[in-house]
Amino acid sequence: MRRIETVFGQKGQGKLICFLTAGFPDMIAFKENFQACVEGGADVMEIGLPFSDPVADGPTIQLASRVALEKGVTFRSIIGTIKELRQEFSVPIVLMGYYNPIFVKGLDEFVDAAREAGADGLIVPDVPLEECDPLRKECERGGLDLIMIAGPLTSADRMKRIASASSGYLYLAGNLGTTGARTLMSGDLPKLIKRAKASTELPVAVGFGISDPDQVRNVIQAGADGAIVGSAILDLIINGSPSKEVRHFVETLKEGV
Repeated sequence: MRRIETVFGQKGQGKLICFLTAGFPDMIAFKENFQACVEGGADVMEIGLPFSDPVADGPTIQLASRVALEKGVTFRSIIGTIKELRQEFSVPIVLMGYYNPIFVKGLDEFVDAAREAGADGLIVPDVPLEECDPLRKECERGGLDLIMIAGPLTSADRMKRIASASSGYLYLAGNLGTTGARTLMSGDLPKLIKRAKASTELPVAVGFGISDPDQVRNVIQAGADGAIVGSAILDLIINGSPSKEVRHFVETLKEGV
């Protein structure tokens, strides 16, 4: 059984998924914050692969990506760091990146390197359903879960087709627009979660805007299997918070599930 499947198969509570940008603010601090998130209660870790044109991301993740790239982070250094983290932590690791670097690397080489390093899944926001087959087939061959994204404007029929192309979990964008912490979530979110749950037997995890324990709690109580928090954690790091404060924040988020 794959790690993601095992985590979501544990009954009794929703799952907390935390996002960090690889190499931000530097690789040492990234590893410290990864450990802080896991020790704080993260059930799954999503790791952003820095890219110069992150079209699905708001200002926070854009900044984190730019800083990481300026520090010289590369796919090779990220893979090496994931290998180190995998030796210490059993938490599922999901890479989140854009298609251009994956295509340049070669789908097979990218998937093999990610899997050999200990990654469990892959999210590629700029690959639409109609163009995902080559990547999906490589992920199936290499043993990676390809996690697809659906959103508030996704029709019921398309939601089912996106879910059918996914494995691991279905990523449900709870708000329109790009990633980023929000003080308010959409009032239609419970209906959206219900529609997503009706389209698939996969777990449904909600992201894009969740920033505090109350929002985590509301998402789980609305029927989601997981809540994804990224920009709110990165904002702490951008503002200079040490890893112990990141851990405390994740602990408060965990209380929400």
